[in-house]
Amino acid sequence: MRIGLIALTLLVMLWAVALWRAVRNETRAEAAFPPEGEIVLVDGIPVHAVVMGEGPDVVLIHGSSGNTRDMTFALAPILAENYRVIVFDRPGLGYSASFNPDGETIEEQAEILQKAAAQLGAEKPIVAGQSYGGSVSLAWAVTRPDNFSGLVLIAAAAIPWETPLDGFNKLAATPTGSATALPLITAFVPEWYVEKALDRVFAPQTAPEGYAQHFGPGLTMRRASMHANAKQRANLLDEVRALQPRYSEIDVPTEIVHGTADDTVGLDWHSYRLIEQIPGAELIELPGIGHMPQVVAAPEVAAAIDRAAQRAGLR
Repeated sequence: MRIGLIALTLLVMLWAVALWRAVRNETRAEAAFPPEGEIVLVDGIPVHAVVMGEGPDVVLIHGSSGNTRDMTFALAPILAENYRVIVFDRPGLGYSASFNPDGETIEEQAEILQKAAAQLGAEKPIVAGQSYGGSVSLAWAVTRPDNFSGLVLIAAAAIPWETPLDGFNKLAATPTGSATALPLITAFVPEWYVEKALDRVFAPQTAPEGYAQHFGPGLTMRRASMHANAKQRANLLDEVRALQPRYSEIDVPTEIVHGTADDTVGLDWHSYRLIEQIPGAELIELPGIGHMPQVVAAPEVAAAIDRAAQRAGLR
């Protein structure tokens, strides 16, 4: 009895330390990497937007576990020389609020980001999204066809896949995992470990020098962000499966950019099939490039956006 009480007391103390460390680490991350832009209220929901440059409007949508800083590291500054660029945090990530306790669907995300873009004066932007952000961009194109001028898909998750959701996101998507596992990760996983893990995302490239210091891995490691991201990931396959039959409805200039060495969202499975389903779509293959062209091949992605703008009569 006494041993059990001592063990319980130690567990409570450990849990208290974990929660304290989690809150401390989140506070430090937000202090080190504050919002880059402004907060737009859409139906009362905060959406973080970074706006730079002048010219035709381009909206950039980041991928899974990302935030605006993924796009502002390389791609957005290049585009800002010729466009007005709007970079959004997707709901629940970065500094945009989550609003669906079951995980925001790609259609819900497309709707709130489109409304935010309109509030910023971008009624018919070119929409460019990477990976999961490509799925949101496809949902924007299908469900809000009057509110965009061109589509650029960067390593987009577009075709229903067969691999199961990984164990971490399965756990993190659940209330139990959110309440138990995520505080421990936020509290005790060191930032250097997360920075090292970035190289796996960039493979076969590595994260460029300065990327981790710009991106802010600590923002991704916040409990609420991991939970929101996991719920969205858990729902994505069914959402893409439901959206795919409508790809043929997309009738704006569409550029698809994909690295030949991408083993996260495979070129063969996704973009080779996608180009057959969007009328007039053009595919740009990037030899040897992995899953992060918006960072490691930003000029090539910017060129694809230029082509979409020209085809749309905006340049």
